[in-house]
Amino acid sequence: MAIVAHPDDIEFGCAGTLARWARAGARTSYVVITSGDVGIAQDGLTRQQAMEIREAEQRAAAEIAGAAEVIFLREPDGMLQATLELRKKLVREIRRFRPEVVIAGDPTVVWAGDRYINHPDHRAAATAALDAIFPAAGQPHLFEELAAEGLTAHKVRKVYVDVWDNSATTFVSIDETIDVKIAALRAHKSQIKDDPGPRLREWTAKAAEGKEMQYAEAFRVVTLESDEDWEKWKGVVVGRQ
Repeated sequence: MAIVAHPDDIEFGCAGTLARWARAGARTSYVVITSGDVGIAQDGLTRQQAMEIREAEQRAAAEIAGAAEVIFLREPDGMLQATLELRKKLVREIRRFRPEVVIAGDPTVVWAGDRYINHPDHRAAATAALDAIFPAAGQPHLFEELAAEGLTAHKVRKVYVDVWDNSATTFVSIDETIDVKIAALRAHKSQIKDDPGPRLREWTAKAAEGKEMQYAEAFRVVTLESDEDWEKWKGVVVGRQ
């Protein structure tokens, strides 16, 4: 599962990795917190129309990458807050889909080079995602009312934090899926004016420098459940069903 703020965030960040996992047989879920409805600066276009355009683009991009589903929470674009209400919505999705791995952003990133300030929605989405992952999703006494929906506690095994700096600890080769990543980003026609291929190849090639791969996506990985604990916990859950 990837949890992001806007349509196209996954394609810029981690679509190559998700496509690789999907090709290997994993089910992948995209949770997009806003619909990016303030992200098209076009006279005469309503927010409802912009939402429809951007959601359609995200669905097309997800299909290219082999995602099993796309969930839109339709929170306010440009005004996102990491509220308890949003945390509960994300816990609901985590308990429903029950992912082993969740990809999320880094809520501490404000400055990204000397030409970009990290969007406040990105920071809010990352905070909400991490707070939902731990401890809320795996703690049965938090959001107990979700049990009435058949949604029991679920512990996420690993968190892949999508990073933009030198703090990465894991580099996923996307040699076989770089073209998929580019094609998926091209699906966001309202946002991409020039061909993103050269730019994505440059960025991912830089991430792969010094490694036995040509293109890479970089993450800081946090392991919340060891292999041994995961198997033990999974056995207990299966035994209760």
